[in-house]
Formats: sequence, C-alpha cells, structure tokens
Amino acid sequence: MPAALPRRVAIAALSAGALTLLAAAAPWSTMISTSAIGAHVVGNPAAKVRLIEYYSYTCSHCAHFAALAAAPLKSQYVDKGLVVVEYRNLVRDPVDMTAALLARCGGERAFMGNHQAIFAAQPSWLGKVQKASEAQMQSWYEGSVGERAHKIANDTGLAALMHGRGYSPAQLNACLNSEVAQAELTAMTNIGQNADRVRATPTFFINGRQTDANQWPALKTPLDLALKGS
Repeated sequence: MPAALPRRVAIAALSAGALTLLAAAAPWSTMISTSAIGAHVVGNPAAKVRLIEYYSYTCSHCAHFAALAAAPLKSQYVDKGLVVVEYRNLVRDPVDMTAALLARCGGERAFMGNHQAIFAAQPSWLGKVQKASEAQMQSWYEGSVGERAHKIANDTGLAALMHGRGYSPAQLNACLNSEVAQAELTAMTNIGQNADRVRATPTFFINGRQTDANQWPALKTPLDLALKGS
C-alpha cells in the first residue's frame, strides 16, 4: 500500500498538468473582458493587432458584417491570438439602446452569444419596428430610458428573443433598468461621435487608425497588412 502513494501523487500531478495544458490551449475567443469605457473586448490582450468596431444594432450593414465576419474573424484571427476585438456601441435611437442593454445581459461570457443572436434576428424585430403604429412609436420616446426600453423590447419581440435564450423576465428587467449600463452606452456613444469622429456604422479602427473598410472582405486586407507590420 505505501508503494502506491507515489503513484497516486504522480497521477494527480499529471492530471494537474493536463488541465494546465487544456487551459493554455483554449481558444482566445473565450477570453472576454470589459474595457474602461464599458466595451466588450474579445481575445488575446497582448495581440499584435487591436480591432475596434463601432456598431449599432439597428444598422443593417452592421448585421451584414456580423453574419459574414463572425466565423473567419474568430477562427483565423481571434482564436489564434493574432487580433483582439473591442466592440463599441454607437447608440442611434431608443430601439438601438434597448438591444444594446439586452446584449449585456448575463455578463461578459454571454455577450458574444447575445450579440450574434440579436443581429441574426434583426430582420424579424426590425421589421416589427418598421410596422409599428405612430402611437406605438410615440410611446417609445416617453418615460425613463428603462420604461422606454421595456415597451420596445415587448413590442418588437426582442424580449421574446431573449426569453428564448433562457433569460427570465426579472433578469431582463434588471438589464433594461440598469442605470450603469445606460450611462456606459451613452458615454461610449459620445466618445465615438466626439473623440473618434465616427459618423456611420460600422466603423473600424486598426491599432488606433480608422480604416475605410466597412465590410468583412475589405477589412481582411488591412488586418493582414497590420499583422505583417505594414
């Protein structure tokens, strides 16, 4: 029996080492944090290239970019630790604010799933926005930010979308009423418009410099050049 002790210790050591290797091998896209201005940052903090995207959930071009870029950007750049992406909101209207608040539900780990789901369902919920009555739309501009967001979420189907993702009414209420999140989104929008002079979405910055590219096929070229040091 005593002779078996070192063997158990060795197995435990090997198991710990295997867990360490597995953790080290995890794709960088699983590393999600929040920047000082409240934006979500995905990827290797020490990546050679930092890509900043200013986006709006009510922007069809942003949804198009999300659909085209999600897989290649993640697999070819972020997962490999080459590019870290910072997602910054540029809120355009109460509907956009509502979607942005809902995307933040569940914390950092849940962000990318919420982000992609909201953009993927954009034709459905944005279609309901476009079909809303004048009286209905007027109500979206009445009351506090949270009260407006509740009406919009229910009227457009955004609340139903998030319920389908497993969020309870209480969780959604907390997200929509969060004054901290509302303030961060408003401040982030001000930074985009005033400091970074963003005039349209999506707008991208690569290592601090704005690029003219606004869709995935075109954005890939300056990303590759930045990785080569050009």
